[in-house]
Amino acid sequence: MGKLDGRVVIVTGAARGQGEQEARLFAAEGAAVLLGDVLDGQGEAVAKDLGGAARYVRLDVGRQEDWVAAVAAAKESFGRVDGLVNNAGILRFNELTATPLEEFEQVVRVNQVGAFLGIKHVAPELAAAGGGTIVNTSSYTGLTGMAYVGAYAATKAAIVGLTRVAALELAASGIRVNAMCPGAVDTPMASPGQVDPASLDDEAREAMAELYRKVVPLGRVGRPEEIARLALFLTSEDSSYITGQPFVIDGGWTAGVSLL
Repeated sequence: MGKLDGRVVIVTGAARGQGEQEARLFAAEGAAVLLGDVLDGQGEAVAKDLGGAARYVRLDVGRQEDWVAAVAAAKESFGRVDGLVNNAGILRFNELTATPLEEFEQVVRVNQVGAFLGIKHVAPELAAAGGGTIVNTSSYTGLTGMAYVGAYAATKAAIVGLTRVAALELAASGIRVNAMCPGAVDTPMASPGQVDPASLDDEAREAMAELYRKVVPLGRVGRPEEIARLALFLTSEDSSYITGQPFVIDGGWTAGVSLL
């Protein structure tokens, strides 16, 4: 018996990184998964690898019409929707006062508006199914500051607020809403060059590893599969009495200052 047997879950940003690992873990735990992304080739490959319990659709999370189509595809393929993981997001590195308005608005459109639209269009389906779960992906930067990621941090703080409001408003419909707040995770999005970490040369990888040894108490960057396990916990009955909460998963980065 899997922890998600019989569940139907939409995962956004599922073509790679955290979203891919969430989709793979959910499918392994018995869920039917609708994978949404704008990286069509990669998303289709992941869905094909997962077999009949998965389907890929193109989903630009900032476009309302894409959400309508994604929900319809999930119902067409699997009959209903029981859960959502709002994972899709983008990160841009820039000094706040040097950030172009267009860049700031782009980050807001994907990260913040995308999460809002996911809640807006999926929550009625969860209510119709008798309840369900929504897991929003915030960030530890949504709870504390970090220089040069102002647009990103602003959207991730907004997601924490959206999570709490949604949890209050949707509880009567049997819908639980929580947020994950990861620290640095070994994915292309977290790389300043937006490159796949696997493509870095040995010198670059060692420089990054040395940075994390200094700033993260556990001494390393996070792994996508570790975030996926938290998403599974918040989607399964293991967290049945938890809603409206941000869960920090950052290797201790935000615990405080160490003098050691």
